[in-house]
Amino acid sequence: MFITSLVVAFVANHFIPGFSLALGFLLGGIVSPPDAVSAGAILKFVKIPKRYSSILEGESLLNDASSLIIFRFAMIAVATGQFIWHEAALSFLWMCIGGAGIGILIGIFFMKMHRLLPTDANIDIVLTLVTPFLMYLVAEELHASGVLAVVSGGLLLSNRSHSFLATSSRLGTLNVWSSLVFLLNGIVFMMIGLDLPQIVSGLETDLFTAFGYGVLITVILMITRVVAAYGAVFTTMIMRNFITVADRQNPGWKGPALIGWTGMRGVVSLAAALSIPLTLQDGTPFPHRNLILFITFVVILLTLVVQGLTLPFLIKKFKIPDPDFTRSEKEIDYEIRNELAKIGVKRIWDTHFEKLEKFPALQDQLQIWENRVNSSEVILNFPEYREIYLDIINQQREWLISKNREEILLDEEIIRKHLKMLDLQEEKLGMH
Repeated sequence: MFITSLVVAFVANHFIPGFSLALGFLLGGIVSPPDAVSAGAILKFVKIPKRYSSILEGESLLNDASSLIIFRFAMIAVATGQFIWHEAALSFLWMCIGGAGIGILIGIFFMKMHRLLPTDANIDIVLTLVTPFLMYLVAEELHASGVLAVVSGGLLLSNRSHSFLATSSRLGTLNVWSSLVFLLNGIVFMMIGLDLPQIVSGLETDLFTAFGYGVLITVILMITRVVAAYGAVFTTMIMRNFITVADRQNPGWKGPALIGWTGMRGVVSLAAALSIPLTLQDGTPFPHRNLILFITFVVILLTLVVQGLTLPFLIKKFKIPDPDFTRSEKEIDYEIRNELAKIGVKRIWDTHFEKLEKFPALQDQLQIWENRVNSSEVILNFPEYREIYLDIINQQREWLISKNREEILLDEEIIRKHLKMLDLQEEKLGMH
């Protein structure tokens, strides 16, 4: 992120008239973080080695935080017209360490609240919505990084969620946050779309020239990320001779090229650009604000269209083997389900055997687990089995719908409940 911001700063300062180095760093901090959501959406349909997807998911957390820290310091430099390096270094250190520490402390506090208070699923969901905002606000009030506070605290709570949240709370939270993230992403893009006519009308230069600046910055971002990806691999290959590194294998030229091409920009850049104030503290208009917003919009548009649309083709063309996961997902999934069934069977026979006669439902569940342990043909003939099962589910669904139409006095909520159960069965079947 620092290298990308630095390159963008000097390129903008050199090629865009009236762009100071501070404004260049501001633009660099805005457009430098890649969007993990865009990459993740594409990787759902095209498989790549797990180590690369882990890198893309992990880097987004720190990249977003570091780019927003650069953005903050650049804003200070633009507003004050000065930049004191030793003060900035101490402030940066406190922002990182303090932000992470504050997030962890607030995360521990909310873990205690979940355990001590008589909460239900609705209250737990509300607390998960309040927690990140509190982390961010407290950290910002103490002049630390609110983004790092949310990242560190969120990782802690996510890792420990099974110890303080009930099953209903975890499922409800997952559904609420999935919808909320989708909604927020849509709102941010809608806001930039609504502001675009005003941004274009307020440009200090003509539209064609401004678009050219956007193309220039986009090309610089693409090249810098690819070069940085190869530089990271080259540095790792050198350092592995002196220290122990996580990966000692040579990824070749395809791996870094793939990582370098997954540099689509998105909602973080939009949010940062929209947070630029209209005026400085003395009331004067913020210099080149509309141009920065327009360049950000062009960068996001071009990276999503060019890199986003070509990334699936690139992945299929490279055909990078997965050195870590040689078995298919279906084989691993079947093995895990089989082992879970074995644990259930063993637990019943070892601990609850005397209660089998008392609870027929327990006998039924034991039979299900034993059948799962003893049957191996399902995974071997999964496509045919899935087709048969889906046909049965569709027939059951049609019967429910027709019964709901025929019987006027039938409670429709009961029909909806059973339709939902069939949907869950079909969804579960698709995950195998």
